[in-house]
Amino acid sequence: MSYAYTLVVIVSVAAAGLFIRQQYRLRELRARVESASAELQRLQQSCALLAPAGVVERLFSDGPESIAEHKVFTAMFTDLVGYTALAERLDPKTLAGVLNGYFQLVSDSVAEHRGRVGTFLGDGILIFFGALEPNPWQCDDAVQAALAIRAGLERYNAELDRTGLPRIAIGVGVHRGPGLAGLIGSRDRREYTVVGPTLNLAARVQTLTREHGRDILLTESVREQLDPRFELTPMPAVPVKGIAEPVVTYAVLGRRDEQVRGLATR
Repeated sequence: MSYAYTLVVIVSVAAAGLFIRQQYRLRELRARVESASAELQRLQQSCALLAPAGVVERLFSDGPESIAEHKVFTAMFTDLVGYTALAERLDPKTLAGVLNGYFQLVSDSVAEHRGRVGTFLGDGILIFFGALEPNPWQCDDAVQAALAIRAGLERYNAELDRTGLPRIAIGVGVHRGPGLAGLIGSRDRREYTVVGPTLNLAARVQTLTREHGRDILLTESVREQLDPRFELTPMPAVPVKGIAEPVVTYAVLGRRDEQVRGLATR
């Protein structure tokens, strides 16, 4: 065997070994990339439970400080009527079950009409429409969601009747106005929400549902933007804490015809 032939064999074996090693490293690198991609996807899915998908994407690409902007949105505040009495009647496990059913029906109705549950505040729920992306029908969507909650509550109460549990009632306040939307909170804990006087007035209007004996009330700023086929009736103006002038509200009776029902699938 010549020296040259031996050298060629050695070089070929070395090259083959190097190729095999590179292929092994390539497969290992590909596996790591796939594992990291899967982990990132799981992390995004987990974060999506705490914030909208678009917000999560911006959080990963631009950082938390980028998610803050002034917007005009529609705020809805719901609250259980007579929660204290309900809590005194039911044991903790049963009470939690009743509350979870209420939270679920409200969340489903809101999601169906392009709204977003901001946070749960005890037995109250803060909801907003049009805060994530422009929505010229945000007032219609909010009132449609409120009507869906009313219908869902009727079904839920029928279910409670069958199991011998007390019925529940809620008050809903809806107001439209400006506010700050973004990731708000401390360095250790933040959540996507909206803040500002619009939320405060929506919460105040919700408390007026007891005074007026109505389940759904909205403000003039919502009525101005609302499809005229929604049926409303004006309530007397009443003073509201933190507001200079008495607040005029409107009770939502329903929707006038089947065409309005089509708004839900617009």
